[in-house]
Amino acid sequence: MKELIGILKLGGSLRKSYVAVSLMTMLLSLLTILQPLFSGWAIDEIGKGVNANVAYAGMLAVGIFVLDVMQTALSNVSGYVGDQIQVRLQKILSENYYRHLMTLPQKYFDEEQSGKIIARLNRSIEQIVRFVHMMTNNFLQFIFSTLFSLIVVSIISWQIGLMLASLYPIFIWMTVRTSGTWLEYQNKKNKRIDIAGGRFAEAIGQVKVVKSYGQEQRELSFFQKQLSKVIYYNKPQSKYWHVRDVQRRLVLNVIFLAVYAFIFVRGAQGAFSPGEAVALILYAMNIRIPIFTISFLVENTQRAVADSKDYFEIMDELPEVDDAGAELTVKKGAITFDDVSFGYSKKNTVLKNISFDIKPGEKVALVGESGEGKTTLTNLLLRLYDPTEGSITIDKQSTIGVRRASLREAIGVVFQEPNLFSGTIRENISYANNDASQKQIENAAKAANAHEFIRELSDGYDTEIGERGLKLSGGQKQRIAIARAILKDAPILVLDEATSSLDSRSELMVQEALERLMKGRTTIIIAHRLSTIQNVDTIVALKKGKVAEVGSPAELATSGGIYSNLLKVQTARSAEEREEALKRFGIVE
Repeated sequence: MKELIGILKLGGSLRKSYVAVSLMTMLLSLLTILQPLFSGWAIDEIGKGVNANVAYAGMLAVGIFVLDVMQTALSNVSGYVGDQIQVRLQKILSENYYRHLMTLPQKYFDEEQSGKIIARLNRSIEQIVRFVHMMTNNFLQFIFSTLFSLIVVSIISWQIGLMLASLYPIFIWMTVRTSGTWLEYQNKKNKRIDIAGGRFAEAIGQVKVVKSYGQEQRELSFFQKQLSKVIYYNKPQSKYWHVRDVQRRLVLNVIFLAVYAFIFVRGAQGAFSPGEAVALILYAMNIRIPIFTISFLVENTQRAVADSKDYFEIMDELPEVDDAGAELTVKKGAITFDDVSFGYSKKNTVLKNISFDIKPGEKVALVGESGEGKTTLTNLLLRLYDPTEGSITIDKQSTIGVRRASLREAIGVVFQEPNLFSGTIRENISYANNDASQKQIENAAKAANAHEFIRELSDGYDTEIGERGLKLSGGQKQRIAIARAILKDAPILVLDEATSSLDSRSELMVQEALERLMKGRTTIIIAHRLSTIQNVDTIVALKKGKVAEVGSPAELATSGGIYSNLLKVQTARSAEEREEALKRFGIVE
């Protein structure tokens, strides 16, 4: 019930359309109940034989024709409005879902498959929209026509009215008893569908890896296995539903037997005129048709409840609360990590009592073996996560006390993966500044050593680069990402270098672009190249989640610590030994 109320509330902005459909549905229902009356009057008039009023009988025929025409017109107008409600509601639901997703913390996305998130969006919204469409186009007419028919029947015969009215509580009671088991099966099916959808999205997103390792059949088998589970659960679910439906219908059949027997016997005894008997039979038929289709309505209602559960679960996820604090103002770009500790869970502590200072305009390299928390530190700086203990300040302003939006505006990021979007080069470079002029875009591209290759493309800056920039080389994508960061012009920079996989020429051009980007900015570098470490102002070495040493390359060269050992690796006896030692730190020469 909670989900149904939630579904109806979601369409609050469409209230006027709902009212319009309801009014038209009521009018349609009134027109529907007039036809049996007209038919009954016509039969009674025909029964008078030679004394019948021919003109009156003809008028009744014309009246039925007019009712038909009005029903045709009203049902189509109502259907048109209902179709518009369906499309507009789909837009509202999708926008609300997407808007809320964008407010959720990074932790939510780290723990959920993107494919599952998309699958839930598609399934939930499809079922919710289908349910609302059913309500507006079918259910309301079912309610009103049944109600009006029962009123007229009760006026003619209260006994028949009572028998027909008893259909609904009996049917609904029998249906509600089956709902719990049906929903359990549906939830199991949805879980498997989400797993299949999640893996499908992953495989398509990384199809190059799938093909390179020849694992097409493996991915297909996994997908088939999950969908086979859906079929496995669908069989008992369907059997359970239809067995119970047979039981419900048999009860209804018995009640209709009583209704028809009463009409026929009492009609034969003269309690009803032939016209009244026909009218009662037609009204009973009018009620019989929707009561037997109520199984369809109930099934779709249950499906909407089951499938909308995921939608509302996501909508109930707590958003990333943006502090009602001041805007971050960065004049110098000094950064301080003060006794910072953090864990992704209580049992998984990644950083312990991290403290160090970064001076304005300084280049700082984070060094350490894989899993020591280098990337986590930058995530904390961006407030993708918050420290469990300690504080981070920028120009003596706590990152916790300022709005996230202003904090992230002050930090430019170049990730290890370029992370471009489908669309044009222009759109990707201007991602942080949609209002950037052509000159600004070109200047950023020139600074990133990207302008020359962009000019040579068929459509220049309007070239479509494909999903994640697949039409560009690794070096080209990286330079576009650097141009994006240059155009953002943030005073603080985070670099997760990605030059190790590039060819020598691309690496040189990317490195030149990075040097221009770092100039005059406070920069944190997650080091991947020994040459980069040697050119920074300060090295922060991490070991076992703690700061092992801090100092300039010259100071740490003879300290006997991590950096000193890295330098000694250069004189290792063999290339294999050197490569193995550097690999532990995620570093290349």
